[in-house]
This record gives sequence, C-alpha cells and structure tokens, in this order.
Amino acid sequence: MSQPQQHPEKARSVFTDAIKLSRDTGGQVAKGDTILKVQDLTVRFWVGQEWFTAVENMSYELKAGEVLAIVGESGSGKTQSSMSLLGLLPPTGRATGSADLKGTELVGMSIQELREVRGNEISVIFQEPMTALNPVYTVGFQIVETLRTHYLMNPAAAKARAVELMRMVEIPEPEDSFNKFPHQLSGGQRQRIMIAQALACEPKLLIADEPTTALDVTVQAEILKLMRELRERVSAGIILITHDMGVVADMADRIIVMKDGKVVEHGSSHDIFKNPRHPYTQQLLASVPHLAEHVDDDDLADRPNTVIETEGNPVPLSAARTNTEPALLMEDVAIVYPKQGRRPEFRAAEHINLRVDQGEVVGLVGESGSGKTTLGRAAVALLPVREGKLTVGGFDITNKSVKELKPFRKTVGIVFQDPGSSLNPRLPVGESIGEPLFLHEGLKGAALSKKVEDLLDSVHLPRAMRNRYPHELSGGQRQRIGIARALALNPKLLIADEPTSALDVSVQARVLKLFKELQEQYGFACLFISHDLAVVEQVSSRIAVMHRGHLVEVGDTLDIVTRPQHPYTQRLLSAVPVPDPDEQRKRRELRDAIIEREHLVS
Repeated sequence: MSQPQQHPEKARSVFTDAIKLSRDTGGQVAKGDTILKVQDLTVRFWVGQEWFTAVENMSYELKAGEVLAIVGESGSGKTQSSMSLLGLLPPTGRATGSADLKGTELVGMSIQELREVRGNEISVIFQEPMTALNPVYTVGFQIVETLRTHYLMNPAAAKARAVELMRMVEIPEPEDSFNKFPHQLSGGQRQRIMIAQALACEPKLLIADEPTTALDVTVQAEILKLMRELRERVSAGIILITHDMGVVADMADRIIVMKDGKVVEHGSSHDIFKNPRHPYTQQLLASVPHLAEHVDDDDLADRPNTVIETEGNPVPLSAARTNTEPALLMEDVAIVYPKQGRRPEFRAAEHINLRVDQGEVVGLVGESGSGKTTLGRAAVALLPVREGKLTVGGFDITNKSVKELKPFRKTVGIVFQDPGSSLNPRLPVGESIGEPLFLHEGLKGAALSKKVEDLLDSVHLPRAMRNRYPHELSGGQRQRIGIARALALNPKLLIADEPTSALDVSVQARVLKLFKELQEQYGFACLFISHDLAVVEQVSSRIAVMHRGHLVEVGDTLDIVTRPQHPYTQRLLSAVPVPDPDEQRKRRELRDAIIEREHLVS
C-alpha cells in the first residue's frame, strides 16, 4: 500500500520537531562555545614496511559559528587530518593524539559509536561526488536514507524535506531530479546533492573537503552562502579544506597552512592574507590568479569599444573575424540528446555561432549544465550535430560516418577534466602517450620510444616516469600526462575541458604556465573550457559565455572581464571570489544586493 501524502509545511514541522528533540537530548551549542579541541593529532600510514607520517602534532580549536580553513598543496595532510576525526582512514592508517568534540573523544572511538556521530553530529562534504554517492540508488533516496537513519520520520515527510533540501541547493526541478541516479546529473549537480545530504541533519560540525571544486562561480557563491547561513542558524562549526584561496577569503575566520604534514602558519584570515610570514604561505598566495589583475585603468580609458556578439544575433562569428581558414567554426549549430525511455529529447545547445582561429585560444565559461562540455565534445566529433554546420580546419564533420572521421581524428586532441579516469589504469603512462602514435602513424620500437620521451620532456616530466602507472602519480603529474597524450599527434585544435579544476593553486599555476609554453611552441588552436574566469583570463584572447544552451556573449577577454554587456555575464563576474577578505566582503554584499533587486523586479 502506498504511503499517504503529507503537506510540505507539515513535513517541515515534523523535521523541525526531530531537530529540536535531537538538540534537547544532545545539548544546545551556543555561538562562541568551543565545539572541537584537537591536541597533538598525528596520522601515520604503514607503507613499504615502515610508518609514513602524513600529519604531525597538529593542534587547534574550533568554535561554534566559526569557519576554519585548512590549506596546502596536495599531499600536505589537510584531508587526512580531518578524515581521522571520523575514523575514515584506510586500514593502513593510524591516528594518535586527542580530538575532543563537546566532551566526546573521537580518536580511538569504536565503529558503533562513530556511526552515531557520523551524519548527526559531524557531516562531510567529500571532494568526489561520483565516488561518494551510491550509483545504484536515486539521489533522492540517498538523502531520505540519511534523514530516516537519524530521525523518526515517515517516508512522505522525509521525501518532502529531501525535495526542500534539493531546492535549497539549486537543483533544477527537484521533484523530477529526486528520482534521478547520480550518473544522470552533471558534476556540479552531483556536488549539490552531496551538500544537501550533508546539511540534512544540521550537524554541529561540518567538514567540507573541496566542496566547490566542481562548481561554477555562481553556484559556488550560492553554496557558500548556504554554508554561512547554516553556521548562523544552528551555530555549526565548519572545517573548510580547499585549494581555492578566493573561497577561503570568502568564508574563513581563521586559517591553518600545512606543508608536508606540518602546520607552518596559523592565524586569522586577515593576518594570513595581509601579512603572511612563512615563505610557503607567501608562495601559495603568489600562485593565486587574480581576475583583471593586469588591467590598467588608463588602458581601459583609451581602449575603443569592440563589438561583442550577444544572444539573438543570427550572424555567424566568421563575419567578424579574419578571412583565414578557422581552426573551428560553428554556424547555427544545435546539439540534441535523443529520447531515452520516458525522457524526451533534450536540446543541450542551439543557435551556436562560434569561431576559433588558427593559433587562437578561446575561453568558454558558464554554469554547470550550460552546455560547455557538450560543445567541446561536438568539436571533436564525440557528439553529433543535429542542426547547422560544424567545420574543423576546413573539414566539415557534420553528419560524417566513423570511417570518414578517421583522418580527422589526427587533427584534434582533448584534455579531460579528470585525468585519473581518462588514463587506462592498466597501462604505464608511457604506453598511454604512445597509443595515438601507434594507431594513427604506425610508430613502433625506438621511433615510438623517442617520441614518447620527447613528449615527456615537453611537459617537464622525467623520462623514467613513462614506466609508472596513473595511480602512482599526483594529480598535477597525471594532468601533464593527459596533455602530452593530447599533443602526441601535433593537433591543429585542442579541446581543454576543465584541465585545472581539480588542482591546487601552486600546481595549477605550473600547469597553466606549461600550457602557455606549449601553445606557443606547437601553435595549436584551443577551446579552453572552465568555470574559473581568472584561469580563462590568463590563457584566452577571447571569451565566450554560455548560459542554458546559448552563447549569450562573445568578445575580447579584456572587454568581457571589465565591461560585460549581458546581465548573466555581469552576474557571473560578480560571483568570482577574490583572495582578499575585505574586498571579497564588499563583492559579496554587492552581489547580494543585485540578486535582491532581481527578486524584487521578478
């Protein structure tokens, strides 16, 4: 028999009563109270018949309503220090020291006791939503499961609360998305589902491990706003683990800087940003890209207005560019995902007019689900074009067969967002780099080996690394391997799909520098897809802005960054966090005022 339906307001009342009962029995937390006290926390792993120290003698306190950011490069120990609080270390890991959560010692706690703490007292937003969410259950069920595990709620009330949480984190059509599986959502939407699940029980302590890595800046701003509201509403303390110093400036009250498992600097957000003392902290901040940091006011004053293509302009962009053969030309292109089962066909992009000239880098920005990756995949013939005409290097790839496309494959390359999943885990990375050369040019033996070594040299990796497997490399090293493989056939067009989004700032800076060097060396054209406008600004001569399947604005980088014409572009730029707490506070207040005015008008 089906469960009786329950009104959402009544469901919310049931949930509120459950929260009240939990707080009454667990003790109320007042803002300013110390909720977590960590003393001499050390984390070690048994590796190669010896103990490897990942975190050494870490100590700090966290108060209710406070955000503590832990920053540092990959491998610095920032994630393991927090995972040890919940007993989420792998079997080879051991934690010692003390972590006191409101009088409860977490280090050494039994699994059964930890189950009562996880989700209810402490929640975690993990970095990789695809691996953290169960692929065989709908996302709505997984949120409901969290609620019903910790609260006495009937299915209708739990579903109503789950839909409310999904709406809170800006999931489109939450009633419909409730029944979707993780693979049916975009990366940003999956991250939002994880955040909704973590917020479900309104925990005292929220550990956010790179919570906005996969999110575009507008959604990121909304999520950060939600997290700020959470700490105000239930006096939650937040440990924020991130490599995005703009996010740190937006959120953090205090900052811990880690390097090689040790705390090298600890202080208020203002002190760390304004007066960093340790050389490593200074280096970390120097690696952060700043939006429009090289723009001179005098240059802007003298610069004439340039024509910016906007949504609704039916003229192909080829009319506004040079007469040379473009590396990529989309003329009134539409890309449609066909009907699957009960789901109707979906027009992911339409009326797309975009040109990338030879040797030019064009940045493509927009929200998660706006169609950026769809355009990138269509450009390398991984997705068919339903309408319009798509030409790459003078070759029309519209409606071509697989056989007809084989010569075309040699002229394009693609760098994927996640190099870990795009590299074959069973092959040494040298074989992955050499595979395109073997398949398309028939290189073997010494000639193939020499070419692979040359490619490793070009991405500044030691030649001996060719015999290592992907899991043995860091994220930045894997991304360099991905770039080397994409350049193996010396393509005329490269599609870079979020190539730096998963990298910490210092590694990102090195990869971007490498990218610019390679682009100058090889002279390839590139469509650089990213949600980070500060990154796109560094590498692109022009920027195209995408919103809900349409290109709403295309223009020179300087014009887009400093004088955006379309309201969506203006909102996108206002949401970019800057690594300065005082400046970020002003930008946040301004953005909130803009959104408030939009709501009043609507």
